[in-house]
Amino acid sequence: MTAIPLSHWLVLATALFAIGAIGVITRRNLLIALMSLEVMLNGVALAFLAFARFRGDVSVHAAVFIVMAVAAAEVAVGLALAIAMWRHNGSVDLDRAARLKG
Repeated sequence: MTAIPLSHWLVLATALFAIGAIGVITRRNLLIALMSLEVMLNGVALAFLAFARFRGDVSVHAAVFIVMAVAAAEVAVGLALAIAMWRHNGSVDLDRAARLKG
């Protein structure tokens, strides 16, 4: 079995991060923006794991576990915000969220 080179892993991680960044910038729906942030975090985690595999270092897996924990916390807070926006505005449009400043 042939090993996949580091450059292929990094290209995939960069593509995931770029797709997520484009989604955050272009979408106005809070739920889509949160999903795009998750894709960005997955790209970062993949890059961490690719470098760990390249160097033969298993301690990076702890950092990736922390990234996954942050992603889970982000989902919980983001869904709470989405529910609050839905109850207040009747939509999860980010343009309407700017009006919530008080």
